[in-house]
Amino acid sequence: MPERFKVAVTDSEYESHEIERRVLAKVNAELEVFQCRTEDEVMEYCSDADGLLNSYVPITRRVIGSLNAKVVTRYGIGVDNIDIAAATERGILVTNVIYDITDVADHTLSLVLSLARKIPRIYNTTKRGEWDWREFQPIARLKGRKVGIIGFGRIGRKVAQRLKGFEVELCAYDPYVSRAVFEEHEIEKAELETLLEESDIVTVHVALTDETRHLIGEKELRRMRGEALLINVSRGGIVDEKALYRSLKEGWIGGAGLDVLENELLVKGNPLVSLSNVIITPHIAWYSIDSLAEIQEKAAEQVAAALCGQIPPFLMNKEVLNRSK
Repeated sequence: MPERFKVAVTDSEYESHEIERRVLAKVNAELEVFQCRTEDEVMEYCSDADGLLNSYVPITRRVIGSLNAKVVTRYGIGVDNIDIAAATERGILVTNVIYDITDVADHTLSLVLSLARKIPRIYNTTKRGEWDWREFQPIARLKGRKVGIIGFGRIGRKVAQRLKGFEVELCAYDPYVSRAVFEEHEIEKAELETLLEESDIVTVHVALTDETRHLIGEKELRRMRGEALLINVSRGGIVDEKALYRSLKEGWIGGAGLDVLENELLVKGNPLVSLSNVIITPHIAWYSIDSLAEIQEKAAEQVAAALCGQIPPFLMNKEVLNRSK
């Protein structure tokens, strides 16, 4: 009999896990689904699993020290809730899921257009029975405005591609992308300070790391134009929310569109919710029925590959391979 594996879902918001079960059954792996909310719960329910599928609960050094797993896979691109260094030390593979980010780019444009055209405010006022366009002055034409993209990776490039159709001026900041890539996409390469000072709209598309945490803080927000709009669909920790609230309240910038927050479990207590010049969506930019199925299938495939002794396609800590050798 081939070896039988146990794979645990640490936490999930998905209604069904039949896709994962189907993929994992091919490698003789059984799936157990939990809804862990703390480190202790992960350690209690998942420590004997051969592989983990993870959404949001932190996989810390302490948790990793208790694991028997060969692989930890996160549903999605960001892995800021997993201690990759600790996993590497233990010889545990860490993978994410690279999927079609069309929906993220589309959601970014939705926030840009909704803010620029003041759609939520207009809708709420009209719903109350008021019918007066003058109440929403001024609204600037999007054509000809400058949009700055922070992070020119897959998502940033897809956003730029869509924005070109609106006849805006584009620039981007990314110290890890070569000038040749900017030239290939016909995008102006800018320093962060310049981008903030010159852009009418700023969109953020970078991973959350020690380097990018609070990349947009008080100093950066004060550099922005008084009517500028800030869009963040990456990770909440990239923007200092206390500074953002003050900037919106005191009029340093014109508005913000946020799909992510620093603490997404305490939305009701977040003062940003009370502001009329903010649109907040519940970390949904990634979602469509198509992306959901794709993420679940690819996540399970990463775990299946690792359990079979193969190198998962989306391995994050390749150094672990040298340790294994």
